[in-house]
Amino acid sequence: MTETTEYRIAVGWQLAAQRPAAEALAQRLGLECRAAADVAQGLLLCLGEDGLSLRDTAPGAPGAVRVDFVEGALAHRRQFGGGTGQMVAKAAGLKGSIRPTIVDATAGLGRDAFVLAALGCQVMLIERQPIIAALLADGLERARQAGGEVAQIVARMRLIEGDAIALMTAWVDEVPQVVHLDPMFPHRDKSALVKKEMRLFRPLAGDDVDAPALLSAALALASHRVAVKRPRKAPAIEGPPPSAQLSGQSSRYDIYGKQRLV
Repeated sequence: MTETTEYRIAVGWQLAAQRPAAEALAQRLGLECRAAADVAQGLLLCLGEDGLSLRDTAPGAPGAVRVDFVEGALAHRRQFGGGTGQMVAKAAGLKGSIRPTIVDATAGLGRDAFVLAALGCQVMLIERQPIIAALLADGLERARQAGGEVAQIVARMRLIEGDAIALMTAWVDEVPQVVHLDPMFPHRDKSALVKKEMRLFRPLAGDDVDAPALLSAALALASHRVAVKRPRKAPAIEGPPPSAQLSGQSSRYDIYGKQRLV
């Protein structure tokens, strides 16, 4: 994929009534705006009946990506995902009645944060890429509007758009017990969904070349632990060695413990 600066990105709308909202989003992001049907090249960030989505308009490109906390894979995971037995829950220290406060400093599409919030944690999400943050904000708003259990879960999620290193270095909120990190890396997962997301997001976000600085800021902020998601066979992020590891089929968590969660 080409670098972000070489990639054309436009905001579009499907219905005429969505045009004002699309134009406001485009102005905020500094992007061109036009009817979705008129965008024939590059990436399209589109307002449609099912919310905000991102897709590549090239022939043969994979389908659109959007954040959906109400239905689909996350709904299934919420009901049948294994509760605190899930690797992300173990890595964050959930056990018994322990539900730490968490900062997810690389929020992405919010999947890990949603799992942690569904299990009862208060989660602050940080996303520095504005287009990905817009997708996440749209998914959170649709979940609030859906009501019921999903709305209760996302009420425990708060999104901040900005650079996580700068925000954690000058933190002004309550100090989180846990910081969760999932720096961008070349996914080896074979699923079509992961391939589609990486193909769309890599030209936007790139690799997290500042991962060592991100880890350093997280370690300085978290009161109890930092949990870092990595490819199973990848080296640890440059810096102090992890105090523990949890391994799955394709990924693992490097855990940096500071004090015991009780």
